[in-house]
Amino acid sequence: MDIGTLSLIVIAGLLVLIAIGVPLGFASGFMAAVIVIVNIGEHALGILLSRYYSLVVTYSFLSVPLFIFMASLLERSNIARDLYDALNAWLRKTRGGVGVVTAIMATIMAAMSGIIGGEIVLLGLIALPQMLRLKYDQDMSIGIICASGSLGTMIPPSIVLIIYGLTTQTSITMLFQEAIVPGLMISGLIITYILVRTRIQPHLAPLSDEPALTLKEKISYLPGVLPPIAIVVIVLGSIYSGITGITEAAGMGVVATLIIIYFRKELTWFLFKDALVRTFKASGTILTITFGATTLAGAYSLAGGPTYVAETILAYDLRPMYLIFMMQIMFLILGAFMDWVGIVLLAMPVFLPIVLALGFDPIWFGILFCVNMQVSFLSPPFGPAAFYLKSVTPPHISLTDIFRGFGPFIVIQLIVLACVMFFPEFTTQNFHEFKPTK
Repeated sequence: MDIGTLSLIVIAGLLVLIAIGVPLGFASGFMAAVIVIVNIGEHALGILLSRYYSLVVTYSFLSVPLFIFMASLLERSNIARDLYDALNAWLRKTRGGVGVVTAIMATIMAAMSGIIGGEIVLLGLIALPQMLRLKYDQDMSIGIICASGSLGTMIPPSIVLIIYGLTTQTSITMLFQEAIVPGLMISGLIITYILVRTRIQPHLAPLSDEPALTLKEKISYLPGVLPPIAIVVIVLGSIYSGITGITEAAGMGVVATLIIIYFRKELTWFLFKDALVRTFKASGTILTITFGATTLAGAYSLAGGPTYVAETILAYDLRPMYLIFMMQIMFLILGAFMDWVGIVLLAMPVFLPIVLALGFDPIWFGILFCVNMQVSFLSPPFGPAAFYLKSVTPPHISLTDIFRGFGPFIVIQLIVLACVMFFPEFTTQNFHEFKPTK
């Protein structure tokens, strides 16, 4: 079958299957089987399984369930709550201080585990009641929690960066290093937005009537900051210092978390078992999507799809940055309807050869992709952040209310996306090697 016709059939088939409720992993796996049977024959289906097997047995892939397990342990313990109390003690008399505390806490939590969903739920349980009690603007409160809670997409050890690195065979350590500045830019802009807007419109964040704490009382809360900082130093410090790789650092993070929870006398069999169950469920979801998307990408590659798409796009003879811009628009559209795992596994085998042919740095493109996926967590109609938060909000807050609070924070993310796109020195340390084709 002509590859152009086959491409249209694959796209139409995926859209139909997803529209009728078939999970992405099964939908893409089915279309992969269709491609192989039509082009090669059913005897070649084993090739797809070998492609999936080679990905999931990659040593670095083991870091994914380990980071999920660490995040589940943190979510069930009171480490995050103590961190929130410590930060709030210092900023409780600052206008918008609870929002700033939420953003700082989310940044630290992102650097601890790189998980998104659990962080948003945790912030929804801890920070949202506090902001609503102090009569913070509901839309702004929701936006702060979901935008800050999505920082795990960007800030290392981001699982998005790990999957991108495994899929594109780029250095995960380099991706971690180059993602720090854009991730902190998003966090910093969120905090700046909170401080500026609450001063322009003070009614959005009334000051607390609670008495200010003395310096001695504030200092007494500082021990609550030490365990999260210790975990961040152990995980990221071991990676950046070259002592361990990604997987070993994830294992060290799990052990450090268990030790800290044990000495805090919070480690119970129920907590441990619940964290394991959550880890199995989340890892199973990722593995299912990975199976379908990886096999579809492999089948499409066998049929010559990536070459066809690359030749079609390059034939238009557009300027390189126009092509990169078009790809970002496509990612934004896909992100509103698909899970990021499926996007990276389906799109990268097609787009990355074009990026390399144009002379762009794959590390830089990976950071662009991750910023884009952070936007996708807030993008209606299927922005995952809204559904995570909805699971813990009071009944009077609807999904429409939640999505309404995302607008300013999506703009912030798009600003950072533009900065990374047009100023690659934010992410590319060896700037002299960044030489896109004219």
